[in-house]
Amino acid sequence: MNEQSPESLSVPFPKRWALPFFTIWSGQAMSLLGSQMVQFALVWWLTKATGSATVLATATLVAMLPQVFLGPIAGVVVDRFSRRWVMALADALSALAVVVLAALFWTNQVQVWHIYALMFIRSAAQGFHWPAMQSSTSLMVPKEHLSRIQGLNQMLFGAMNIFSAPLAALLVSAMPMQGVLAIDVSTALLAITPLLFIAVPQPPRSVALEAGEKAPSMFSDLRAGFRYVWTWPGLMMILVMATVINLMLTPSGALQPILVTRHFSGGALQLAWMESAWGVGAVVGGLTLSAWGGFRRRIVTSMAALILLGVGVLAVGFVPASMFWLAVVLMFLVGFTNPIVNGPLFAVVQAVVAPDMQGRVFTLISSFATAMTPIGLLFAGPIADRLGVQTWYVIGGVITASLGVLAFFIPAIMNIESDKHDQAKDAAVELNDNEQILPGKLAKISGD
Repeated sequence: MNEQSPESLSVPFPKRWALPFFTIWSGQAMSLLGSQMVQFALVWWLTKATGSATVLATATLVAMLPQVFLGPIAGVVVDRFSRRWVMALADALSALAVVVLAALFWTNQVQVWHIYALMFIRSAAQGFHWPAMQSSTSLMVPKEHLSRIQGLNQMLFGAMNIFSAPLAALLVSAMPMQGVLAIDVSTALLAITPLLFIAVPQPPRSVALEAGEKAPSMFSDLRAGFRYVWTWPGLMMILVMATVINLMLTPSGALQPILVTRHFSGGALQLAWMESAWGVGAVVGGLTLSAWGGFRRRIVTSMAALILLGVGVLAVGFVPASMFWLAVVLMFLVGFTNPIVNGPLFAVVQAVVAPDMQGRVFTLISSFATAMTPIGLLFAGPIADRLGVQTWYVIGGVITASLGVLAFFIPAIMNIESDKHDQAKDAAVELNDNEQILPGKLAKISGD
């Protein structure tokens, strides 16, 4: 059986790659704006209708669980089927659920469980959509531009954090809920339309299909995805790092209102300043990464920024109560470094992971990271109550910065961009007498 490196699975890029990619990207950006506004509107409706912290916590959990448990399955689907149609169907399913909810609001029949159901469906759809878009990017964008594209993505997410909530609040005050939901449906259509006309290249299926052999099952593909990550030390270590960092840093965002009120004796305005500082920092960081592109070795960019991010979080934990302005400056730093950590790291995965494995790899990273949120909150709450909320910032900052420093002394992580061939050989393992995963005979590469 012929062994292939991930480079052999690459797709030749057309000279005018930017127009089709950014047409799809722009539609997805508009859809993201609509989704963010609806999310804010629904949380606000739940707050006004119930005033229950339990209801809000349940809504957060409902919106989180599908991406934890469906993530690995979504990765298999993304790697087996047309990524273009996975994105289109995910957007369509989400829009259809919003239409149903809008009808319930129109007829005054909406109940809390209806909101839960919509959040669950939208989260599940996003669980399929995000890895499909990420794994399609490496097939539509030349490798030398991946970090810049990820910078744009991170800038977009930062901008959404700044503008979506105020815009949604304005719309909620100006029109009924069904009107806000209708806007989300319209933006979903803007995302779906380009996908109907622009082909997204499909990766070859690196699966040997000799005479009399059957195609691997979805379970075999899922198992192959786990083994692909497990047998690649650098990728596995990055997955572990992402999991630990999310475990430590996600609670700091949830505890920020407590930090503002208890430590800085502030109110809603001070909280808004801190959140806005993070959002503005993320936009500036994303723009910087997009213009700069990072160091030649993407992993160096990511790990250096990770150290700065950890130092920023750690410093917040030591800011005196009388120096709130310094906390705002530090939150800008944390926001600025966030896209410079994530952008190059995603670009590394897009550049070095075999195209027909990227859906599974991205969803594994996302699932493990997302699963850490409730676990982190479970520990962070009692620690913050007993030792002070700043303690968690200190702990999270120290661990995050330490992981960044440690990474520079681990060759498997620092050489991940040049170790692609070795891991491809390790992943070539027989699953049973009739199935072999990676590498194998390559299917024809074509747009779907």
